[in-house]
Amino acid sequence: MGEFEFSVIASGLEADSETAADRFFEAGCDDATIAFARGVYVLAFCREAASFEDAITSALTDVREAGAQVERLEPDCLVSLSEIAERAGLSRAAPSLYALGKRGTGFPRPVARFTTSSPLYDWHEVALWLHNKGELDASIVAQAAFIKSLNRNLDRAVAAQ
Repeated sequence: MGEFEFSVIASGLEADSETAADRFFEAGCDDATIAFARGVYVLAFCREAASFEDAITSALTDVREAGAQVERLEPDCLVSLSEIAERAGLSRAAPSLYALGKRGTGFPRPVARFTTSSPLYDWHEVALWLHNKGELDASIVAQAAFIKSLNRNLDRAVAAQ
């Protein structure tokens, strides 16, 4: 068993009400810190489970059991260079040097804000690249892929409604 940290963004319950927090708690989200921000509930979990996937799957079940709709999971797959440094345990300069091609080649291209000074990258692509350089554990790559896939499926479900 391990402890896994992630956040579930949920909607569909009364805005910022104590009853909603009680519903989450009674549904099994007693290992989450619950906040209401920008019109959604943010449930920051620290869940014990056999695997990262089991932790997320059980948390999603509990959130839905409370009557909420799951919007997405975090940590988000879109990251800045400074977020890459933080997640990968690198110096703040390292991702910038990678992106500029000054420390190797093939660093993933930005996927958003391509022309700005603060582009966003796909965390799964970056994690895979860092893993291939021997700088990141394969479990982090697998977690990034799992969250990216779940969020893509959640986006598709919303689009189909």
